Amino acid sequence: MNAASDNVQIARKMLAGASCWVLTDGKAGDVAPCLGLAQALGLVVETRVVRPRGLFALLAPRGPIDPAERPNEPGSPIAPPYPQALIASGRRAVPYLRHVRRASGGKTFTIFLKDPRVDPRVADVVWVAEHDRMRGENVIATLAAPHLVTHVALSAARENPDPRIAALPEPRMALLIGGASRHYDFLEKDAISLIGVVESMILTGGSAMITPSRRTPRELLARLRGVCADAPKHTFLWDGTGDNPYIQMLAHASTIVVTADSTNMVGEAIATDAPVMIYEPTGGNARLARFIRAVVASGRARRWHGRLESWPCLAHDDTPTIADEIARRYALFRAER
Repeated sequence: MNAASDNVQIARKMLAGASCWVLTDGKAGDVAPCLGLAQALGLVVETRVVRPRGLFALLAPRGPIDPAERPNEPGSPIAPPYPQALIASGRRAVPYLRHVRRASGGKTFTIFLKDPRVDPRVADVVWVAEHDRMRGENVIATLAAPHLVTHVALSAARENPDPRIAALPEPRMALLIGGASRHYDFLEKDAISLIGVVESMILTGGSAMITPSRRTPRELLARLRGVCADAPKHTFLWDGTGDNPYIQMLAHASTIVVTADSTNMVGEAIATDAPVMIYEPTGGNARLARFIRAVVASGRARRWHGRLESWPCLAHDDTPTIADEIARRYALFRAER
């Protein structure tokens, strides 16, 4: 072990067990990366949700916190005592992070995930994806976001398979579906293509494990239910009730197809050792196109071209790298105080 590695391990020990707030407006796409990073750092987490009212939500990230959520108000998400560390994500959380940093006298180590849409110095450390343009002395950039799809979690899922997943014949394909967004639409041709992915697995004797999101169009979901009803022994569609066996699907998939609208899901898919194909719905933008190109160029994924493919690949997980760098910066932060 070299000196740099020794220093990182010392820094990790300094941060492990520290109190931490995960501060978001509750969106799953913001909460999960924060929890993934907190877990990797060994922090003691308390989840806090901000709910700024109309005008204050619109003014974020540059505006103030909602006066109804000031620290001295009942039920405030930022009521002291302040934690040793704070991990935030989402533009509505920015004013609250800024407030805690100031109110704590700079003693709370603040981390923001994704572009805060303001000066990155709003937090002690900012993580962004490489396809974002933001850079700075306190900015960390990696291909994928931190997440909870760890080697340990995948191994545990394989050792204790969900009966609904274990009953499906191999090979198993996981289909991770996002939904309509500012940049993507799921049109009729997209519905036909995604249904075709499922039908191709059924026809080959394999199986399809499908997890939709809250954004998945109802029409598409209804049609997928119909396909699954016709082949119940070869399909599993999570219907939104109970725990989502998402990790189980990733752990037991021999191949994964994921829609391009969710960079989080793409990052989680490539953290497995299964081949990953990215289906691009109608639309897109330059920023997301850069991300897809980078993931494909890494060799970890391929674009969907109408058929399932297989190739040898290794898991790509940036979470430990991000955690190491944040721990190193935390040690410097504490040394300066």
